[in-house]
Amino acid sequence: MLILKQLTKRYSTGDKALTDVTLEIPAGQVTALIGPSGAGKSTLIRCVNRLVEPTQGQVFLGNTELTGLSQRQLRKARRRMGMIFQEYALIDRLTVMENVLSGYLGYTGFWRSYLRRYPADVIKEAFRLLERVGLSDFIDKRADELSGGQRQRVGIARALLQSPDILLVDEPTASLDPKTSRQIMRLIKELCAERQLAAIINIHDVQLAQLFADRIIGLRAGELVFDGLPDELDAEMLTRIYGEEDWNTQPDAESDAPEEQPSETSTSMSSLIRTAAL
Repeated sequence: MLILKQLTKRYSTGDKALTDVTLEIPAGQVTALIGPSGAGKSTLIRCVNRLVEPTQGQVFLGNTELTGLSQRQLRKARRRMGMIFQEYALIDRLTVMENVLSGYLGYTGFWRSYLRRYPADVIKEAFRLLERVGLSDFIDKRADELSGGQRQRVGIARALLQSPDILLVDEPTASLDPKTSRQIMRLIKELCAERQLAAIINIHDVQLAQLFADRIIGLRAGELVFDGLPDELDAEMLTRIYGEEDWNTQPDAESDAPEEQPSETSTSMSSLIRTAAL
């Protein structure tokens, strides 16, 4: 379980990005963070793993108070928090498998990872995860040869290789077409259910949030203004979160374009890794 108690972030300018945010997110629950740009959604996620230091308040992951940890203790605690990024944060010149294995960096030393010396069971788990996210045929592809949806799937597999207790997901569909966005959100929801993972997803697409989240948190100007079920998010509440708008007007339908398919894969790197895993 993730617990936030009166979480506040004030910048040196005096501006508040978050004000007394208090909430609990149990294991297995997918929670969507919505709100206008500048509402504090990304700041909240980054305060959880302390990429941004809170000004005051407490963050607990299970029985561990993350806000009270030293930097050394925090590095260890971050193993329990899988981060999935809007821009994927992959190393383009590395293969899909190498990028996924980089998720194990928190458990192994720099030189072991640099020399690709990963435990055999970790390599086997990476293969299993790539199959689960639909990339078993792309193991040896360089990351820069993948489509956006495939790159996001690599990021998901990399985060799961940490065996985290929670996923912190920052705009996972912002660069994707409508069909691929739904596929990625569905995959995250399924994986959270399978692994009893909590997830916080910062997302701008309200319809996607309502379709795939178990719970929706609405932020406005750093304050929590809505906390409820997706079907409770009506036009009145959307106005409270975003401001005046005709929320009953449907947007123009966008085409569900198929995801771009990359070219065929090579087998050299996978052969070496499979040999190491035996």
